[in-house]
Amino acid sequence: MSGNASPRLTVSALTVAFGGLTALKNVSFTVEADETVALIGPNGAGKTTVFNAVCSLVRPKSGSISINGRPAPDSTSALLEQGVSRTLQGLGLFSGLTVLENVLVPLTSLRQRTAAAQTAAAMLERLSLGSYAQAPVDSLPYAMRKRVALARALVTNPSLLLLDEPAGGLSREDISDLADLVRSLRTQGNAVLLVEHHVDFVMEVADRVVVLDFGEVVAIGTPDEVRSDPAVEAAYLGLEAA
Repeated sequence: MSGNASPRLTVSALTVAFGGLTALKNVSFTVEADETVALIGPNGAGKTTVFNAVCSLVRPKSGSISINGRPAPDSTSALLEQGVSRTLQGLGLFSGLTVLENVLVPLTSLRQRTAAAQTAAAMLERLSLGSYAQAPVDSLPYAMRKRVALARALVTNPSLLLLDEPAGGLSREDISDLADLVRSLRTQGNAVLLVEHHVDFVMEVADRVVVLDFGEVVAIGTPDEVRSDPAVEAAYLGLEAA
């Protein structure tokens, strides 16, 4: 981990309510530099709400969120400047643009055009997409479009990367390649928070796992600790509690 440095992400006693429904209740966890933390739980457990709160898309009723030791920004436009990037379940790619043009989108306000193009091209090479730079993004198969979305999220060199269902819809081979990439991010000092239903993938790449149920943290620990928790086994891993 990162010694005395502030965590890349600190979520403290976070409570979010929508009308009379409490979506999150007193949720607390951290993500350190060079650490991958996974959020798991059934549909409706609050995983995406955590992401949306970090990205300032929903306002907490109480609690706090800090990024790199500073309060999370009040607007999504300030997230890039604070070093946060996110993928979306729906990919969010721009139809009609090329692969390179899609990856360039978050760089247009951060770098001069020539430097941005060089950075984007290097990221495409890193993710084995270099030969598709000028291809219309809509012409690529789904697994490759997911890789384009990941390249776009990584191209700003975020200090905190949020991955929303990155393994969804991928083949076993593609998931294995994705696991290798996520592990490489950790060795480069990146912090990753991911939401994922693919439990085997989570257990392979996560340093710690946060388990949510009905908006509350019911377990937090290493993959082995979470895997051996009888309540988690029964509720989330499809096993019978002893």
